[in-house]
Amino acid sequence: MPEMTAVAGAILNLIFQNEENGYTVLRLVTEEGEVVTATGCVPFAAPGEDLVLEGEWTVHPNYGQQFKALRVERHLPTSEKAVFDYLSSGVIKGIGPSTAEKIVDCFGGEALRVLEERPEALTEIRGITGKKAREIGESFRYQTGMRRTLEFLSQHDLPLALAMRLYRRYGASAMEAVRENPYLLVDEYYGVEFSVMDEIALGMGFSGDERLRNEAAVLYELSHNAGNGHVFLPREKLIGATVRLLRCLPDPVEASLDDLIDRRAIIQEPVGNVTACYLYRLWEAETYVDRRLRLLLSCRPDRGRDIDKIIDRIQAEQKIAYAAAQRQAVALAAETGVMLLTGGPGTGKTTSVRGIVALFDSLGMDVLLLAPTGRAAKRMSELCGREAQTIHRCLGMCFDEQSGQTAFTKGEKEPLEAEAVIVDEMSMVDLPLMRALLEALPPACRLVLVGDPDQLPSVGPGNVFRDLIRSGAVQTVALTEIFRQARESAIVRNAHAVNRTGGLCLDTNQKDFFFLTRRSPYRLVDTVVELCRTRLPEKMGIPQDQIQVLCPTRRGPWGTAALNAALQRALNPPSPEKGERAYGDIVFRAGDRVMQIRNNYDVIWERPDGTVGTGVFNGDVGQILEIEGETMTIAFDDRVTTYTADQLQELELAYAVTVHKSQGSEYRAVILAAMRCNANLMVRGVLYTAITRARELMILVGDDGAIRDMARNDRQQTRYSGLRLRLSR
Repeated sequence: MPEMTAVAGAILNLIFQNEENGYTVLRLVTEEGEVVTATGCVPFAAPGEDLVLEGEWTVHPNYGQQFKALRVERHLPTSEKAVFDYLSSGVIKGIGPSTAEKIVDCFGGEALRVLEERPEALTEIRGITGKKAREIGESFRYQTGMRRTLEFLSQHDLPLALAMRLYRRYGASAMEAVRENPYLLVDEYYGVEFSVMDEIALGMGFSGDERLRNEAAVLYELSHNAGNGHVFLPREKLIGATVRLLRCLPDPVEASLDDLIDRRAIIQEPVGNVTACYLYRLWEAETYVDRRLRLLLSCRPDRGRDIDKIIDRIQAEQKIAYAAAQRQAVALAAETGVMLLTGGPGTGKTTSVRGIVALFDSLGMDVLLLAPTGRAAKRMSELCGREAQTIHRCLGMCFDEQSGQTAFTKGEKEPLEAEAVIVDEMSMVDLPLMRALLEALPPACRLVLVGDPDQLPSVGPGNVFRDLIRSGAVQTVALTEIFRQARESAIVRNAHAVNRTGGLCLDTNQKDFFFLTRRSPYRLVDTVVELCRTRLPEKMGIPQDQIQVLCPTRRGPWGTAALNAALQRALNPPSPEKGERAYGDIVFRAGDRVMQIRNNYDVIWERPDGTVGTGVFNGDVGQILEIEGETMTIAFDDRVTTYTADQLQELELAYAVTVHKSQGSEYRAVILAAMRCNANLMVRGVLYTAITRARELMILVGDDGAIRDMARNDRQQTRYSGLRLRLSR
């Protein structure tokens, strides 16, 4: 970890400022007269302001030495010249250079104190009305509050970017709100760990049995476990986890839980044989999905025309003869409001989906094809020969700054223009996304949900696809027959063997499936690099950009972090012609393959045809085209967008990604690096999902004993969800 150091001085000028998140690049002149370029979160910075920065020195490949500020202490200017520079910068609404000069002439070095404490005195200046004086005072107090909020965050080593979120929600009262309840920063919108905020709050004088503390801990446990896939927690487990978190007796926790239930911040109700406690938003999502699916299932489509004849004609046009289960799937799509289509690799899901699309076209229906990720949508488009979209983009996803939650422009008031919707890769769809999709469907819309229930469940809360299947409430066609052409693939054979029996053939030569024993993590990494750099491109004709390295874990000497560093050195080494930008331990370089790791609803992108849109989402993979100054140009498939340096926290190198991150994608060649790691990751579902990502070539590299144990371990993590039982009623 670089040593923290301090730099103090006055702001000379601003080079760059992002008004959305406060990220700033500025020049600072120190007391010794040295000019320093500094970067960090300094919202509403202005020339003349005095700063004390703590952080570390970095070297920009194009602009040389810079100071990266991790803590910021701000002081308003006091000399008349500095006050004039500050006021004339335009940082305060209603004050330009001319008005700044008049204010300084009238009040001198005390001008800023007047603005804060008695802005009505500004009416002494000719041309400033009482209304304008109040507006100037409000603008200045807003920025004063922002400075104090930044000081609080900096003092407690909290991310400075939280200041902008606090101000979006509370405005000039942000610091007052934090003082009244510091635990509000534990909310999902801010994302501060409870243990971190608890230490800060107790240091501010909050007592250990404070009601706000107990309530924050209860809510934190529910939101934290939602991140682990749970829609609810049983009451006794929630109380037990909170008691351990707070190190207190159960009684005050139970009392706080009951208070939250009375206010409906938490919903408590029986689910099966447990007393379930839900965050309100997840309870509402689950009950809405149950209610809306029942309405769709109650629709009885009028077949109208002879479906069997239509299917015969489709077979003739597509020059194919459906297997019995495939024909059943196509016919069922015409007869029911909602249906499920399941199956592993090589069982004909794509052929069935093409048939369903052709059937809906024959019935004159408007059809939408959707998938959870951009790569899954692109693959669906290629296989079906027509446009497919991500669910998020189709629904018009945006971000509600007030609630801190995902929002959508499409819904009951503005439904999708579709008579049938087909969703692929349903195992990836979590409960909130399913709720949003159902809300946007027109009343009698057909819904076909396609997926492989044996793949890993969604990252977000719920186990929607499996719950729908297990409920028995939705008609399901399960494709189990592996077709002859698919049976010739060792990828397909091994995937099904792993899934059915935990068996796995690790012979050295299976045409499209290979295993290389490497029991040392360092030899494993070297082998993966060699495969990507030379062996697959030169001996098998597979370009580097069509090879994806997967790994169960991020950590350790063979995890994705170590693999990415080694692969970047080998595949995209430094060059004077390539721009670079460092962020933490990662150096991003022009030419790198990168992955977006969180949803960003505001990024503007453009396609080659001039189409402009917004939004880059978790799991999207792109390539850095250019790094120039404070900006980075990235191509995500056919969308080109520009990132600023403050957005690097949203990116990771993607030469190697975790198996979880690869869901919904398919690659020409996959290399799976696997040795023993966290027991929760050494399971059959991870191995099966990795194998089914490969289209032409699968190579396993690692410890054969660990991989065989992985195949045999069919343990599945329990997810608390009430959807199956609700639908079963």
